[in-house]
Amino acid sequence: MTINIGWLYPDLMSTYGDRGNIIALSYRLKKRGIKPIVHKISVHEPKELILKMDIIFMGGAQDKQQEIVNIDLKNNKGKYLKEAIVHGVPGLFVCGAYQFLGKYYKAADGTIIEGLGVFDLYTESPGLKVSRCIGNIIIESKLFPKIKLVGFENHGGRTYLSDQKLAFAKVIKGFGNNGEDLTEGIFYKNSFGTYLHGPILPKNPELSDYLIKKALERKYGKGTKLKKINNRWENIARSWVINKL
Repeated sequence: MTINIGWLYPDLMSTYGDRGNIIALSYRLKKRGIKPIVHKISVHEPKELILKMDIIFMGGAQDKQQEIVNIDLKNNKGKYLKEAIVHGVPGLFVCGAYQFLGKYYKAADGTIIEGLGVFDLYTESPGLKVSRCIGNIIIESKLFPKIKLVGFENHGGRTYLSDQKLAFAKVIKGFGNNGEDLTEGIFYKNSFGTYLHGPILPKNPELSDYLIKKALERKYGKGTKLKKINNRWENIARSWVINKL
């Protein structure tokens, strides 16, 4: 068995160790005897390649890099990315990527940047004089009952969901979407939008396995089972963060 992982804009959108998410997915696939094939899809790669992916990942970036990506999404790849997400291709979209998939982003100077409108949310900057949302974060998600997930967030924008029931998780410690309503991220179809860097997957193997399982089911059928592997070190890393907070 093989799984194609589409890593969108790795040269432009990969801050705070987000490449670790690709490493974690590849590692957990290999441990199960499944071959991961990582496709780096940036500005110059064909847009149609997105629809051939089994899992899609896109990280965060600084403003200059995000401007380049935003143009390419609007003019080329956005339609294909939206189609993949709507049709249930498992995906993980972190920070800037998460914001791109909403309705719009309002910058500190009031400029409105239109998003792809895949996720029913919007993001606004409260202004340059307001502190960023920075620090380690602990969340709980109904998708993974009795388990706390951890990560690191660093974002200026505040994201608001049209319905809080769309949230990926509830904030236990940290800021999450906006520091007000205790929501973090969004869950739509088989895709996650989140502010959790860190990166998120190495310390939260349940999320990695969710993406892998859904990818295998879509490609090889609903009866496909996911072999259990030892999460000892992942759990130790997660516990360290939780205990520190």
